[in-house]
This record gives sequence, structure tokens and C-alpha cells, in this order.
Amino acid sequence: MEELGVRTCSLEKKHEDDVDLEALVNDVNASLESLYPACSMQSETVPLLQNGQHARSQPPPSGTRSLQAQRSQPVHILAVRRLQEEDQQLRTSSLPAIPNPFPELCGPGSPPVLTRGSLPPSQAAAKQDVKIFSEDGTSKVVEIPADMTARDLCQLLVYRSHCVDDNSWTLVEHHPHLGLERCLEDHELVVQVESTMANESKFLFRKNYAKYEFFKNPTNFFPEQMVTWCQQSNGGHSQLLQNFLNSSSSPEIQGFLHVKELGRKSWRKLYVCLRRSGLYCSTKGASKEPRHLQLLGGLEESSVFSLIAGRKQYGAPTDYGFCIKPNKVRNETKELRLLCAEDEQGRTCWMTACRLLKYGVLLYQNFRIPPPRKALLPSFSTPVRSVSENSLVAMDFSGQTGRVIENPAEAQSAALEEGHAWRKRSTRMNILGSQSPLHPSTLSTVIHRTQHWFHGRISREESHRIIKQQGLVDGLFLLRDSQSNPKAFVLTLCHHQKIKNFQILPCEDDGQMFFSLDDGNTKFSDLIQLVDFYQLNKGVLPCKLKHHCIRVAL
Repeated sequence: MEELGVRTCSLEKKHEDDVDLEALVNDVNASLESLYPACSMQSETVPLLQNGQHARSQPPPSGTRSLQAQRSQPVHILAVRRLQEEDQQLRTSSLPAIPNPFPELCGPGSPPVLTRGSLPPSQAAAKQDVKIFSEDGTSKVVEIPADMTARDLCQLLVYRSHCVDDNSWTLVEHHPHLGLERCLEDHELVVQVESTMANESKFLFRKNYAKYEFFKNPTNFFPEQMVTWCQQSNGGHSQLLQNFLNSSSSPEIQGFLHVKELGRKSWRKLYVCLRRSGLYCSTKGASKEPRHLQLLGGLEESSVFSLIAGRKQYGAPTDYGFCIKPNKVRNETKELRLLCAEDEQGRTCWMTACRLLKYGVLLYQNFRIPPPRKALLPSFSTPVRSVSENSLVAMDFSGQTGRVIENPAEAQSAALEEGHAWRKRSTRMNILGSQSPLHPSTLSTVIHRTQHWFHGRISREESHRIIKQQGLVDGLFLLRDSQSNPKAFVLTLCHHQKIKNFQILPCEDDGQMFFSLDDGNTKFSDLIQLVDFYQLNKGVLPCKLKHHCIRVAL
């Protein structure tokens, strides 16, 4: 009996030990399940201890081994436990019992799944190659990060091409197969825009002086007959842009446009109004009642493009076409909403209003405070500013120090004197070959060919196209050879969004050759002097020469 009592106590003690051990294991499993709920199904059948070892595979403590030998248990329970051990051993040979709390430290055999947010900022922005074309057909492949904006890329190209950075360079999204192009906004991501372009599309690096011109002179961009307000507005053109930039106000652009019907070649002239919610056409005359308005296209997921050759490609009734293109469209023309205005001012008004309604105050921020340069481009230094017409002054360097010539008569006399000095030097310099029919060997007849504003022998149509591409702003100009008179040159100038041409004729005075565009009243020894003079003085021109068209080879 005493032995039976001892055995009974031992068995009771053994049961108490088993209960404590099981409770400990259950606590560990519960904590693991709370940490890794997604992987708790792997450890439902067999409790787990530390380091992924199974509780049943662990040998019992030495203090309980003798008790287990004295303990009698049913055979079928042991068989079930052995089956569970064998089953779990097969599982642990292929899968870890405890999920790895640091998956990013996995080896190559089990690569982790990393999201963009889990990477450091320096590694999250992947690099990508982008091909950029210039106006002369040359191209350059640039490696840029995924978060580089159009303004940053323009600054990089300006630095590498040794151009003047005056915040007027832009990237152009060009679709030759669709006949469309548009200038990217400064804040747009280049890689993101490229992901929506077809294989035939490309980026162009170009000047655009009219990018923010509507902030400087809104009256030229928004005719009074085209602008109305859904809410009462007490301001005129002085508050025009504020109403566009303020999301609480509701400006409208209204007027007649030629609209191409979807899926057809025909065009219809409809009354159209532009609101924040999109572009609408009236199905009944000029009525703007909600039941008569039909949505033509929204601006949220679309971009506004200019038609390059609307008459030839789409049978447009005018040359002033534009398009609302959904971003998802790549090669299809069925979903393009094509429209045509009656003149260039009308098209500019519609397209500018679309930009303002879509981007709002972000455009004004780009205009007033250009985005800072990226820190990852260490080659950028202090920006090089362009020479404006306000900083061009006549200087006298005849003394030890230079002085500003404030008297206009003295300035003109100094220019003529400098011209005579150039002519004297040109008689001894015959190193530059010239195609001028007057004096083939003189320097004054060929020195202008080194200037960016001289575009050589291009046609009138080509010169107009270049000026339209680089922005219809007052004072934009270029010089070219005359096609009608081989001895003359032509000054092509933009004023009030219209392009005018002025012929520069050679004239002879006292055996010397001069150039003049006012029938000899004002004579210049070469074209460089002529351009310098009309940058300071309007003269017979409608405005001063302010910006010159430039083409840069990348």
C-alpha cells in the first residue's frame, strides 16, 4: 500500500508537470499567433517552441523521464502521437515552422517581396533612359530618375548644351502618327508621361516663350466676348486670372467651334462652353440650359494638344485645331475629340483656359517660383539668366572704365563709329567665305551667320512655323535669307499674335555698303548692328525685338 501510495503521488506529480508544460507551450503558441496571424495556420495541429522545434519532438526533461516509464498509457494514443510526429517532420523539412519576422533579410533562395515604401528614398527612385530630340533632328539619351520633372530635365539639357537658362525651355510631347503635340507642364513627371506614349511618339526639346505669357498680359489671351461667369463677378481683366485660379469661382469660355464627329470624317459647327467639369456643346443653338448641353470631354484624365496638320490628316476646316486626348489613348483616333477655332487667338484662348481649369494655382506657382533644382544633379550651379530688353544699354569702352551712354544720339553715333571700325577691319579679314552677291569677301556680310537668330535659307512658311512653335509673343523674331531678292534679308516678327515680315535691303553710301529696313533712313554696317539697334529702339517696327528663335543641337 505504501508503494501504491507513492506511485499514486508520483503519477499526480507527473500530471501536474504535464499540465504546466502544456500551459507553457500554449502560451508560446498564443503569442506567436498574435504576432503572425497570417501564418498561424501552420502551427494549429502541433504546438511550437522556440527556434521552430516541435513540442512532441523534444525529449522530456530528465526529471520526468523515469516517471514516464512508470506511467501506463493506452497504445492507441501513442500511435496517434507517432503519426503526428512523422507528419510534422515531413512538413518541417520543406516549410519553416515559425514565419521569419524579417523577410527583407531572406537569402537569394527566398527573395522577399519589397514594396516602394519599404525601400530607402535613395533606392526607391529607379533610373530610366529617356531619348530627347532637338529641332534639327539630333537626339540624346539621358538617364533620369523616376521622379524627375519636366523642368528638371530641361535644366539638365540646358546645362549640357551650354544654353541660356531663362525658364522658357520646355519638353514637347510629340505624336507624329496622330498629328498632335503639347508642351509638358513644369511639374509633370517625365517617366509618367512617357508611359502613356506610343512607340512612335517622342520628346522634343524646344523654346516656348508663351508658356506663361497669359499671366503677364491676359487681355490678349481672353477676349471679352468669350468669357462669362456663372457667378456674379465685379472685376474685369484684373481679376480674370484670380477667378480661374480660385476653385470656388466658375469661369466659362464660350463660343462657336468646329467639332469633328466621333467615328466620322464630317465636322459640325456647334456652340461650345468650357467649365470646370468639362467641355460641353449645345444641341440647340446657343442654349446653355442643362438639358441642351452634351459633354464632349473631361479634363481630369485628359490632356489638350495642338493639331500639327489638321487639314491634311483630319480634313479640318481651319488651321487652328486642337484636341482633347484621353491619357489612355495611344494609337487610336476614334476617342480623340478634335476641335477647330476660327483664328489663332480663339485657339489660344481655349487651350489656355483648359490648362488653367485643370492645373489651377499650380501653374501660377510654376510661373512665380520655378521649382528648385534637384540635389542629385551636382553639376547644376547658379542659373544663367538671359539678357532682357530692359538690361540692354549702350556702353562706351574707349576709356579706362566703361560708361553707359544715356544720350540716344550719342548712342547711335557710337554704333555708326563702331560699324566703320568693323568695315576697316573687314578689308583685312577674308578668312570667312561668303555667299553674299555684293561683297563676297567682307566680314560684315557673313558675320550674322554665326548668330542664333539667323536661320539661313528657309521659306516663309517654315519661318512662320518656327515662330508659332516657340510662342506667339510680342517681339519674337528671326532673320533669314530672302527668297524673292537674293541680295536682301527678311526680318520675321510676331506682334499681337500675328506674324509680319520686313525686308532688309542693302544700300550703298559713299562707296560703302549698308543694310536698312526703312528705305535707307537708318543704315547699319551689318545685321548684328541692325538687330542690336532694334532691340533698344522700336523704330519703324511695331515693337522692339525681344526674343529670338533658337535651335539647339543636343
